[in-house]
Amino acid sequence: MRVIAFAGSTSEKSINKQLVEFAASYFSEEDLEILDLNDYEMPIFCIDKEAQNGIPKEAFTFSKKMEDADLILISLAEHNGAYSAAFKNVFDWASRIPSKSVFHDKGIFLMATSPGPKGGSNVLEIAKNRFPWNGGRVLDTFSLPSFSETFEFGKGISNETLKEELETKIEKIKLELQ
Repeated sequence: MRVIAFAGSTSEKSINKQLVEFAASYFSEEDLEILDLNDYEMPIFCIDKEAQNGIPKEAFTFSKKMEDADLILISLAEHNGAYSAAFKNVFDWASRIPSKSVFHDKGIFLMATSPGPKGGSNVLEIAKNRFPWNGGRVLDTFSLPSFSETFEFGKGISNETLKEELETKIEKIKLELQ
């Protein structure tokens, strides 16, 4: 099973990157690729820029990664209750590729975390409702609240109840995709 994982953030210290890397550790390394949104930096989407210069090659590269995956793990950063600008820009450009959906009808395990008690629940709700319109089959979601209290750098989720919830969801997804 080919797994592509990424955080919806470009921050070097992204807590969502830490979460998605932890979730990715439950999959075989030889079948796993972790993407960095910094590798997909493009001009801010604008129909005028598309008309003048076409779709950036980075959008095609990102789209091909999604197409080649069997499962996509995403942990979205929540900025002011929605996607980060970096993720939204990649998403917007990838959505412009003719005859392609952003997620190519692939299964997605959608996650989010935040410093606060809501754990990115706003962005999870937005994505859960939006991604199916762009070819994403949201298989399950996971929210990790109060990151600094529930996650330990280098070790992972420190709250046993939340860790078991994540593990149960990952095992269910693995069985579903066999």
